[in-house]
Amino acid sequence: MPTITFRNPQGRGSTALTVVVDNGTSILDAAEHCGARVGHACGGNLACSTCHVYVERGMDSLGEVSDKENDIMDKAFDVRPESRLGCQAHVCDEDLEIEISEESLKAWLDEHPELRKVAR
Repeated sequence: MPTITFRNPQGRGSTALTVVVDNGTSILDAAEHCGARVGHACGGNLACSTCHVYVERGMDSLGEVSDKENDIMDKAFDVRPESRLGCQAHVCDEDLEIEISEESLKAWLDEHPELRKVAR
């Protein structure tokens, strides 16, 4: 079974977190399962860019970026060649290493204001 390693699951400077996932699991679902702070203001329905992540390792194993994902990615900040929306990127056979974007970390904190003071 593949693994996903989140390099900054609780924000900058936090210890990496690795989780074993089933094939077909989205990066967003894996993050929610293990407590990595990936934002998801639209609930993972491809209507916002708050689940924006960087795939540092394993990008080639993910499916192609759809036109709709590209359109939504245009709304994201600091888009890079390794950018994906966590709700749309599904794990295949290869392990992934993910960096959560600052945008996504901020969105997660906006979604969980009660945890802001303990977030860092």
